[in-house]
Amino acid sequence: MVDLDYLHFLENILTDNRKERFLQVLEKRTNHFTIAMEDIFQLHNTSAVMRSCEVFGIQQLNVIEERYTKSIDKEIAMGAQKWVDVNRFNSISGCISDLKSKGYQIIATTPHENDCDLDDFDISKPSALFFGTERDGLSEEVLQNADGFLKIPMTGFTESLNISVSAAIIIQNLMSRLHKSDINWKLSDEEILEKRLEWAKNTIKDIKRIEERYYSEVK
Repeated sequence: MVDLDYLHFLENILTDNRKERFLQVLEKRTNHFTIAMEDIFQLHNTSAVMRSCEVFGIQQLNVIEERYTKSIDKEIAMGAQKWVDVNRFNSISGCISDLKSKGYQIIATTPHENDCDLDDFDISKPSALFFGTERDGLSEEVLQNADGFLKIPMTGFTESLNISVSAAIIIQNLMSRLHKSDINWKLSDEEILEKRLEWAKNTIKDIKRIEERYYSEVK
């Protein structure tokens, strides 16, 4: 439960333009879709996918780090790390289990005999879209646990795209269709309050000192 008094205290420090911008962005944010990245070797790809999530309105990014552990490249992410939630997992099974417990179907983004073209994908169900490594694609564990398979139609000689490009194409397509639908895809009121508080804290300099002062005065 969000401490509303503390939220209002912090928001009084922000400009009206900043507070209005938060509300405008949150109006377009969703947890209906989430992205999962499996052991992405190239750091810039993780950061670029995070940026696509932020730009197109996906709030949750899940990163599996069984083999490769990394931090976000802030120059490529362009500040997206302040506005997107990153959930880190040290195993594929842990990530899949967590997402399924939250009601997501597992969608592997890879050509498969039972695959679905991007434009034909059913957007009505909450979905976790999995992207694999640059070199090997998705692991067999993800493929075996997938509820569906999604591919980008391609007509050229090259049979694959860079992962960050693939993610951007898929995210933009699905989010555009979601915005035009009558699906209940928006954040809940409580989720919006949580993000307002978190984003205010991410915006204000010396937030630890301000927080300590606030709670010492409240007590």
